[in-house]
Amino acid sequence: MIPFLGPLDPFPPVATARPELGGLLAVGGALLPDRLLDAYRRGIFPWGTVEGHPLWYSPDPRMVLFPEEFRPSRSLRKILRHGPLTVRFDSDFAAVIDGCAATPRPGQDGTWITADMREAYLRLHELGWAHSVETWAEGELVGGLYGLAIGRMFYGESMFSRSDNASKFAFAHLVRYLQHHQFGMIDCQMYTDHLASLGAREIPRREFLERLHALAAGGARANWSAAGLSGDW
Repeated sequence: MIPFLGPLDPFPPVATARPELGGLLAVGGALLPDRLLDAYRRGIFPWGTVEGHPLWYSPDPRMVLFPEEFRPSRSLRKILRHGPLTVRFDSDFAAVIDGCAATPRPGQDGTWITADMREAYLRLHELGWAHSVETWAEGELVGGLYGLAIGRMFYGESMFSRSDNASKFAFAHLVRYLQHHQFGMIDCQMYTDHLASLGAREIPRREFLERLHALAAGGARANWSAAGLSGDW
């Protein structure tokens, strides 16, 4: 049986997550900042709700990308070098999360980004934990992504694209930023062909947690900036 968490109940051990349910670990609990930060530091993340209660996951294996293993395609490199897209960090976090929520996903009926989820991550953004990387074209937001930064660990949550390569453009600049600030790993959560094409791969949960323990220590960072990220692609 999947445990139901009360407001103050601790998370169960991740080893009890149900592999046949995609790594579902528990249901319930509040989406408060301290609860969410505790979850991420333990290798747990919320994904969807049932009757308004968050569902908590810890899959095995875990999809990750090590910044040094990022592999932009030749076409993406051309766009990164010559435009016409531009990148911004943390300039419109709310619009990015709304764009992610509005984007249809194969195999999903609706979005897992509920109003409660949206408010929870907006609060984490206000506190300096959650960040957006945004792709702009002629003054219009055309793609982007958001996630959490804890210590030298980035936890990717969702991305969206309204034009070709817009989300990949944002992802490339995220990787460049993380390399510049010596982050060690990006949590991509679960396998997708899109992420694999960028260099992400699956590792055992045990290895993920070992690396996480060393990386996810530290406080919130101030708003991010794309300044100083120039360099050859």
